[in-house]
Amino acid sequence: MNHPLHFALLLLSLGFLYQTTTNAVLMDKLANSKICADEECSYAISMAVALDDFTAPDCRFINIRKDQMIYVYSKLTPEEGTGVFWSGSVYSERYVDQMGILGYFPSNLVKETTKFKKDADTVAIPTAVSITSTSTHSTL
Repeated sequence: MNHPLHFALLLLSLGFLYQTTTNAVLMDKLANSKICADEECSYAISMAVALDDFTAPDCRFINIRKDQMIYVYSKLTPEEGTGVFWSGSVYSERYVDQMGILGYFPSNLVKETTKFKKDADTVAIPTAVSITSTSTHSTL
């Protein structure tokens, strides 16, 4: 066996792993708290219909299309001077490839059609800091 070659390959692999795991970006928080149906935000608060198209500006958001149905899982508590965002998942047989993807979208681009939880029955939860990787390489 050629041990120097194995050692060189190991160092090269570790270098790629280090490079892809250290390229994280701290993104600005959209809000300090959110309102959910339960403490895990696993149940939908409401169902909404998109009033217009929205193209996601980054990985935290989802694309929505006009007349598309959206399950709303949380509503961010707005801070002064910022937009109001909700998180949800799209639902539509036409856009089946997007179903199950969760993300934020502007609340002014949707209209709630069905409320599953009354506002008084919701839970306020602090939001976490959002960290995302900027790497385009996969590690394994």
